[in-house]
Amino acid sequence: MVEPITQVVQDTPKKNIDIGELFRKYGLLLAFVILCTVFAIMSPVFLTQSNVTNILNQVSINAILAIGVTFVILIAGIDLGLGSYVALTGVLAALSSSSGQPLIASISFGIAAGLAIGFINGLTVTKGRLASFIVTLGMMTITRGGALVISDGRPVSNLSPSFNHIGNGSFLGIPIPIVIVIVVFLIAMFVLNKTVFGRYIYAVGGNEEAARASGISVNKIKMYVYIICGGLAGLAGIIQAARINTGQPNIGVGYELDAIAAAVIGGTSLSGGAGKITGTIIGALIIGVINNGLDLLGVSSYWQSIIKGGIIIGALLLDRRSNETKS
Repeated sequence: MVEPITQVVQDTPKKNIDIGELFRKYGLLLAFVILCTVFAIMSPVFLTQSNVTNILNQVSINAILAIGVTFVILIAGIDLGLGSYVALTGVLAALSSSSGQPLIASISFGIAAGLAIGFINGLTVTKGRLASFIVTLGMMTITRGGALVISDGRPVSNLSPSFNHIGNGSFLGIPIPIVIVIVVFLIAMFVLNKTVFGRYIYAVGGNEEAARASGISVNKIKMYVYIICGGLAGLAGIIQAARINTGQPNIGVGYELDAIAAAVIGGTSLSGGAGKITGTIIGALIIGVINNGLDLLGVSSYWQSIIKGGIIIGALLLDRRSNETKS
């Protein structure tokens, strides 16, 4: 006997739309679109091709740093020295370039310096058993002083055209800094989502003791994470020096705050174990759009700092509320 159509319809389970779940998945992207729309309405220059390219170029440094610090935050750590690392590695790479060294040598020098900084941070955190906050705060001071000592407090200029091309050239019509960000983003996303190492990072951040009990070498994972963060800071330092055509020892002040803000706004939990690189990239874009849009509107840099600080606090409150809901 065939059941009446009305009975079949009544027996079919209804799928309720979970607004909260949709907001958690797409709320950040929606916020980014709304932000762009508001600035586009308030400034006709905002959506021009030249300004969009300018935003992406400006975001490139912060995006690379934010990806690096996302790895650190995922294990419930922090790195407060990113801006100083950019200054030191940029100065070192610039010195190599100005002395006539090949491009590959200058790039290798800058990235190697960043990797060494990350190695020292990781070693001190794991073997010295010190809080990452204290370790990286000390390293911030050391590397800033190192940049000033090495450069004698002066910008390093006369860089080679090939080195400057990294920050100001293009590849297939796309600015090279943007190309580098895309490559770093894809690699980072693959590592976190498709490798055993990535799963271990989330495990260590989610519950360090449980990860250790399951046989994961927690200290080794932490070491690698800080090395990755330092290496990416070295890459950012190279791009920064190439963009402004000098190795500037005083540059990078506050870069770490923007990078951490991008990660947190993007949904990476400061408690560790939760977050995605895609969210970090959107977070970096949001900060870049805010900076650019407020500049176009003539808002004072003092007020911009206040606004960004408020956004960071708001993101932290949302992060805490999310953690409380999960628990």
